[in-house]
Amino acid sequence: MTVTIAQHRPSRIRLAVSDGRAVTWRNLRGMTRIPEVVMFSTIQPLIFVLTFRYVFGGAIKIPNVRYVDFLMPGVFVQTVAFGAMNTAVGLAEDLRSGMLDRFRSLPIARSAVLAGRTIADLMRNVLVVALMVGVGFLVGFRVHTNALAFLLGLVVLLYFSFALSWVFALIGLSMPNAEAAQAASFPVLALLVFASAAFAPTNTMPGWLRVYTEHQPVSDTAEALRALVLGGPTTSAVLSALAWSTGILVVFVPLAVRSYRRASR
Repeated sequence: MTVTIAQHRPSRIRLAVSDGRAVTWRNLRGMTRIPEVVMFSTIQPLIFVLTFRYVFGGAIKIPNVRYVDFLMPGVFVQTVAFGAMNTAVGLAEDLRSGMLDRFRSLPIARSAVLAGRTIADLMRNVLVVALMVGVGFLVGFRVHTNALAFLLGLVVLLYFSFALSWVFALIGLSMPNAEAAQAASFPVLALLVFASAAFAPTNTMPGWLRVYTEHQPVSDTAEALRALVLGGPTTSAVLSALAWSTGILVVFVPLAVRSYRRASR
């Protein structure tokens, strides 16, 4: 009889998946109660699109490429990068309110809480990116390769967004409240996004800045997406972007999990 019960006991992996799905659903339902989160996540990149497209676009010249086609892949990356701040803010708020302690008291997998948060934010990014793609087409953005290459580019983009969420999960778990998490997140995002190839080519930058911008994840992800959208050599650009995202996950998933265990004690 004991053997029969053991045979029907769910495995730890199945339990972790089930718990993660439940926490993801909890976070998604929370977003529906505060639609302003998604709305403002869309308004900010929309302002960037309109500003760079119609204010600065006439002054920035890219050889053989319309600036709007160069710009939009960078805006897509900027959108998911700034969206990762929501991971930090959400976890910091859960920590301050005692929700993480309540999760810890429940018989659920430890990995479910962080996985549920990052997966929910990934699904939010899917919606936001879809909206930004529509905005891009409205302002004149066009794909010069094919639909399959463009979809592959979006997969690379969303993989990067998922990886970056774990960086900001660590920041959120290290801060005492949501305000501090937001304040701590912005300098990191500014260094990654504004000092990158998202909005302008690197060959116009000073040498010392160019070294940094050409060897950081936002630039490589933007260049991979451009290669898949505009055409040209793509393999090395895509592999470089995927390597960055995978490396971020390898480093920051264990760090975030360890920080969660400490924060929940």
